[in-house]
Amino acid sequence: MGSGTRIPLGLLLVAVLIGGAASAAELTDEQQRQVAEELRRLQQDRQQLNEQMKAFDARIRALESLMLGTPVTESAPEAVAAAPAGQSRDGAGNKPATPGSYTPGKGFSLAAGEQGEVNFSVYTYARYLNNSGLDETYTDSFGRPHTVESRNDVQFQKLTLNFKGWLFDPKFRYLFYTWTSNTSQGDPAQVVVAGNLGYQFDPAFNLYAGIGALPSTRSTNYTFPNWLKNDHRTIADEFFRGSYTSGIWASGELTKGLKYRAMLGNNLSQLGVNANQLDDEFNTVSTALWWMPTTGEYGPGEGLGDYEYHEELATLLGLHFTRSREDAQGQADDEGFENSQIRLSDGTLIFSGDPFGSGGDIRKATYQMAAANAGFKYRGWSVEAEYYRRWVDDFVTTGPIPVRELDDEGYQLQASAMLIPEALQAYVGYSKIYGEYGDPYDVSVGVNWFPFLRREVRMNIQGLYLKDSPVGYSSVPFAVGGNGWVMTTDFIVAF
Repeated sequence: MGSGTRIPLGLLLVAVLIGGAASAAELTDEQQRQVAEELRRLQQDRQQLNEQMKAFDARIRALESLMLGTPVTESAPEAVAAAPAGQSRDGAGNKPATPGSYTPGKGFSLAAGEQGEVNFSVYTYARYLNNSGLDETYTDSFGRPHTVESRNDVQFQKLTLNFKGWLFDPKFRYLFYTWTSNTSQGDPAQVVVAGNLGYQFDPAFNLYAGIGALPSTRSTNYTFPNWLKNDHRTIADEFFRGSYTSGIWASGELTKGLKYRAMLGNNLSQLGVNANQLDDEFNTVSTALWWMPTTGEYGPGEGLGDYEYHEELATLLGLHFTRSREDAQGQADDEGFENSQIRLSDGTLIFSGDPFGSGGDIRKATYQMAAANAGFKYRGWSVEAEYYRRWVDDFVTTGPIPVRELDDEGYQLQASAMLIPEALQAYVGYSKIYGEYGDPYDVSVGVNWFPFLRREVRMNIQGLYLKDSPVGYSSVPFAVGGNGWVMTTDFIVAF
């Protein structure tokens, strides 16, 4: 072949692939260059196709999450959100799930048949916590000094085992769970074995009984574990919120994008409190109403952060109100595991002995709290805001106290961005409390890395700055009276 002879490249490649019609030795420099260029182009095309397939897979998983991850079956305290009604069977709802199969939001199917289904899921994480940068002591509003507990350790922090599904009728639902925090060994309710039962009468009306979360703020309205932070709230949310208690509750979707939940419970938090400690007044009520006007959904569990990467602007507006007549005997001690406590904004427990230094104790009080939240998600970006207002009054006391009521308010802001879709998320958070005994705040900056390109496994690295934190206990990174920096690194598995 002369150097000027040009063989059509497609024919040349076909000949080479068929088996030796032309060997590399027989090709001119120009023809070898053409072959190399064509191979490079094909490799680029293959890489682009691989990237497109990954993008398609991501969209499919996002759609699966939207279809399967929104909780209607109620979750354990801080447990993985369960799958919605109608998803106890396959996506079409017309055949049992295959044992051993995995469904986002439900976990692994252990058993499935015409008489029922058992699914298994886990939430757990290992945490490195260093809060040795906090001030060693703080002084409350009444001049009393307190020691701030410092830590620098690694803990296999929390483990929740969930068994959930349906029995005899897909509308008859159950959730049983075991929940423990290893940092709280020896504390009240360090191990919880409980659950709830429910019947899903209609998409607009589902009724449950058992232990559940009072929907007092967005974080206690079954959004967990789809948070930006791992397993802890801002200090404002922690200060104002209710917690988990036994009771009955209803939930449903009134119309597309408009949902509600209403609960009648024993008290603000029954964890660490036995039945004999409860008063005989069944008067704790908590309600939530939220609307998603633009897309009719807000991702799995209406959680925070746009991991699912909304192509259309998703919006959420929510209102919450909680009222409870609280009794001092119904409150666990100040280290009570996950127990919601009524505190002054300097961290003083109102049911502690002589809280105001005036010689008087509070035996009963009425707690009322309203919250309003709003947020949007779009193409990996999210912004979330929540406002709180709390009133505590109608005190029954032994001895004098200097107040007739407490009126505190506050807010939180959280924003995030998917720096790398499916893989890397960055977020910032801020909250502030305007209280009668101080105006504490916190600032957080963190990243979430998803090594398997799935939300079920992630690593969270966070820096948290506290200014006079009024809340804290061993299972969260903040401490009562905390002033300074706290660093955490968590590795989380939640399926």
